[in-house]
Amino acid sequence: MVKLPFKKRPFIIGMIHLKPLLGSPGYTSLSQVIEMALNDLNSLQKGGVDGVMVENLWDVPYFKDPSSNPEVIASYSRVLCEIKKNAKLPIGVNLLRNGCTGALSLAEAFDLNFIRVNVLNETYVTDQGIIEGCGSSLMRLRSSLKSNVAVLADVHVKHSYPLLQRPIEESALDVEERGLADAIIVTGSRTGSPPLAEEVQAVRGKVKIPVLIGSGLDPGNAKTLLKHADGAIVGTYFKVNGKVENPVDPERVRKLMGVIER
Repeated sequence: MVKLPFKKRPFIIGMIHLKPLLGSPGYTSLSQVIEMALNDLNSLQKGGVDGVMVENLWDVPYFKDPSSNPEVIASYSRVLCEIKKNAKLPIGVNLLRNGCTGALSLAEAFDLNFIRVNVLNETYVTDQGIIEGCGSSLMRLRSSLKSNVAVLADVHVKHSYPLLQRPIEESALDVEERGLADAIIVTGSRTGSPPLAEEVQAVRGKVKIPVLIGSGLDPGNAKTLLKHADGAIVGTYFKVNGKVENPVDPERVRKLMGVIER
């Protein structure tokens, strides 16, 4: 198991949602993508988060696995290069929709700390079609690279429906024991939607590895949701007016971090 690079609990990872990358229908220019990403990085760091995660949120519609798409990987690399130069915090990457080996390769190449994997185990019906777990290929690649990049894996991930119907805590246990994840992420049904507190508690009671809130955390529910979690990944709440399409608002970052410190 690879340890997460966070000393305090609970820790907060702020999202850097990239504007459309090269090849995406909404792509405009890479310089604009980089400028917006660096502005969000600066706001998150000023607000006091413990780490950041870079995600190609606006590359819609997503490939199931963009790991082999050269235009995606090339432009993602260009952006990560600039973020790495300016970041003072641990950095992670999520390659949507389920680019597991691509995300690990990017993280290893840029000396990043962790990746997020939406479907490590089981099989899910999504808006990209049926996505099967990538655990076998991902963990063998990590072993062959002798990589120390931590794998944060979703369970019953948002925007999906698991084909294997069983309690979330049972799925989480397999993600830990058979998928070899280093942390479990529990989400709501969609981006910005919080998970059920009882599901977070059930997962926490079943696994030994860290448990993270993966969506919907805000000052109003932080105390309840973080009672049974080690940390959270926060995107939507940190944006101007709480709208995911907007830039990061440093005041909202400071507000949530203040609530968590107290």
